[in-house]
Amino acid sequence: MYVDAHRKGARQYAEVHTSSNFGEESPHRLIQMLMEGFLARINSAKGAITHGDMEAKSIYISKAIGIVGGLNEVLDLEQGGEIAANLRQLYDYINFRLLQASSENSEDILNEVTVLMKEVKEAWDAIA
Repeated sequence: MYVDAHRKGARQYAEVHTSSNFGEESPHRLIQMLMEGFLARINSAKGAITHGDMEAKSIYISKAIGIVGGLNEVLDLEQGGEIAANLRQLYDYINFRLLQASSENSEDILNEVTVLMKEVKEAWDAIA
């Protein structure tokens, strides 16, 4: 299905980056890198919209959706309890908004999901 394809893509993205570029990073750092990658893709998508490059916008948003799928996939609902369940809902919402942003070419929606992911990332970064 659509979601499964994006999850597979996110998994492959993480595997390529972890095996080729980042050596033996901790699982905590890998999640940070996925969040950083998400924010970079959203930034690139906003730039593409500004420059009228709709093909690039679609590519960057698709990659961001894949990254969110990867973040969603690593959630442990049993051990993470309510926090993990809330994150799953948030990630689903972010992906829904990304699809809207893509269809509407909306930088405002991209700004919204950027703020949401930055809040999650700030909390994650504080867990060191």
